[in-house]
Amino acid sequence: MVNQLLVTLVNSVLGSGKPTARNNYAYHCPFCNHSKPKLEINLTENKEGNNPWHCWACDIRGKTIYYLFKKLKTPSDKIDEVKSLISSSNSIKETQSHTEISLPNEYISLSVPSNDIISKHALVYLKKRGITEKDIIKYNIGYCKSGLYNNMIILPTYDEYGKLNYFTARSFEKEPYIKYKNPLVSRDIIPNEHLINWNIPVILCEGLFDAIAIKRNAIPLLGKSIQRNLMKKLITSMVNKIYIALDKDAIKQSLNFCEKLLAEGKEVYLVDLEEKDPSDLGFKRFTKLIQNTFPLTYYDLMEKKLAL
Repeated sequence: MVNQLLVTLVNSVLGSGKPTARNNYAYHCPFCNHSKPKLEINLTENKEGNNPWHCWACDIRGKTIYYLFKKLKTPSDKIDEVKSLISSSNSIKETQSHTEISLPNEYISLSVPSNDIISKHALVYLKKRGITEKDIIKYNIGYCKSGLYNNMIILPTYDEYGKLNYFTARSFEKEPYIKYKNPLVSRDIIPNEHLINWNIPVILCEGLFDAIAIKRNAIPLLGKSIQRNLMKKLITSMVNKIYIALDKDAIKQSLNFCEKLLAEGKEVYLVDLEEKDPSDLGFKRFTKLIQNTFPLTYYDLMEKKLAL
């Protein structure tokens, strides 16, 4: 049975909802602003004690209304009210799993001069990768000399408000047992969004070192997939030109991204990295590649797909 108090509360935040099948209510989505009510919320708790919601237009989704309200930055009195109306503590856990992250306790910034021998090893490693003092300050690069990330470079990323949303740890030992370690949090973020200008062309690359080498408006995917939040931002933003610069082994993923973005009316450029990655190429060589890359057409796309 639908909780009418919950219906009234959700209506007060999203506007009047329209009842649909199986105790769902449809609302106009505040994330994509579709002209039709595409955001559906189940206002009856399921067996797990959750109220799943999903927008059929932009594909944003969640398990609880608590999390939805947090995403919308709803006033605290409304959040307190929804907490009192729902019976499951899963709602709080869901939000925490998306937001709780901090730099390692052992993190030491490399922007502060030090005579520590481990610090010097870390700086030598970064210099070999073309990382400058300005880069260290700009990206708040640090290191750890003990703990879980012992002898590792720490590369933080921040959201549009300058709040930490992820970090990557990379060993600077000569023959490391493990090269990379990443925190156990969601990658469905936009890394270093505080540095991105959404009114000019953006470049998608794989890792944080690649983004640092590219220097200008580069967004690392933290892998080979465009996460949902980033894809939504690319589609809804003013960005028209999008350069995709992934490694050769990600050509299938790259072509799929190109196809989706072309369908959204974006001008897409597929950068041929010549069997290297941007951090190997360096800023000058990568910039030259960008300048010699032309917009991808549907004919080019089909041709490349058939060649796989």
